[in-house]
Amino acid sequence: MRSIWNGAISFGLVSIPIKLVNATESHSISFRQIHLADGGRVRYRKVCELDGEEVSGAEIGKGYEEADGSVIPITDEDLAQLPLATAKTIEIMSFVPADEIDPLQMDAAYYLAANGATAAKPYTLLREALKRSRKVAIAKFALRGRERLGMLRVVDDVIAMHGLLWPDEIRVPEGVAPDVEVTVRDAELDLADALMATLGEVELASLHDDYRDAVEAMIAAKAGGAFEPAEATVEPAGGQVIDLMAALEKSVRAAKASRGEGGDGGADGGGDEGAGETAAESRTEAEVTPMRRRGGAGRKTAAAPKAVGGKKSTAASAKKTAAAAKTTSKKKSTTAKSTTAKAGTGKTTAAGSGTTKSTAAKSTSSASTKKAGTAAGAKKTATPRKRASA
Repeated sequence: MRSIWNGAISFGLVSIPIKLVNATESHSISFRQIHLADGGRVRYRKVCELDGEEVSGAEIGKGYEEADGSVIPITDEDLAQLPLATAKTIEIMSFVPADEIDPLQMDAAYYLAANGATAAKPYTLLREALKRSRKVAIAKFALRGRERLGMLRVVDDVIAMHGLLWPDEIRVPEGVAPDVEVTVRDAELDLADALMATLGEVELASLHDDYRDAVEAMIAAKAGGAFEPAEATVEPAGGQVIDLMAALEKSVRAAKASRGEGGDGGADGGGDEGAGETAAESRTEAEVTPMRRRGGAGRKTAAAPKAVGGKKSTAASAKKTAAAAKTTSKKKSTTAKSTTAKAGTGKTTAAGSGTTKSTAAKSTSSASTKKAGTAAGAKKTATPRKRASA
């Protein structure tokens, strides 16, 4: 690989000659500008604004434009005279844990190659020291006319350097976060965790640019004259998710299907650690949650389940029906007891009346017997008297 910068790593009193090599490359497909009428290529030409003449690269220099539009010429000799210690040196300033570096500061990446046989030993020493300490080195270096901040770390058996933005180059994210208060329920987090677990991990080496493959295939087809444009598929524009729980459950099922896993990941109970079941319960509870208002909150809250028509309303109706049945049963029992008591009283009265009538009959019969006896006695007495007179 071609080096873009030669210098040395300054590690205390140790100097390590190195070469700087680009660690990344772009594989994006570039297009040329053409004239639509005849297909001719359109090029940019560097023209001087004062005389209108085209200028070659050898005639072009640097200049700083001030606020009034005037330009101050700056030469390479002017820049070389600046007291810049990092012009040809990557100066290590400190070693810090890797997690202290904000990924937002990451810039271009480079490989540092040992420049010569004498650089092999100090290069290996620094590499092994970084490995054992599990830290990264923070350094300053100069590249393309400006001083930069860098981070050195070990990648395989090579020291890599990431260019870092200066802290004041990171913008504060003002007005980026949602400006409304949103409450996320545990059930929703459980489903999100289930979705993350279902998607799992991926080998980054297996990822590739599908769009670039499609563009290359289109170019090859057009070059061979066999390209047939197909109707473009327009994806629906993203809108507000009405049912977040349903969307999460559907995402879990789709992720499992793409991974060839069986079972549903939604409310059917197939989600990880019962997340779908919890989500279904949460969604049911969310549907019957009454709204609270300031005036007469108690009455309106109690009436809310009836309006929704959920389980609470059915349970309340069942309780009322049972209470009414109990009341009716009690009334029937009381009426039956009252009727029995009246019937008993009537029987007692009738029995008493019959006893009185029997006593009266017996008394009358006794009186008649006595009268008959008296009359018979009187007759007997009268008969002997008649015989004596004869």
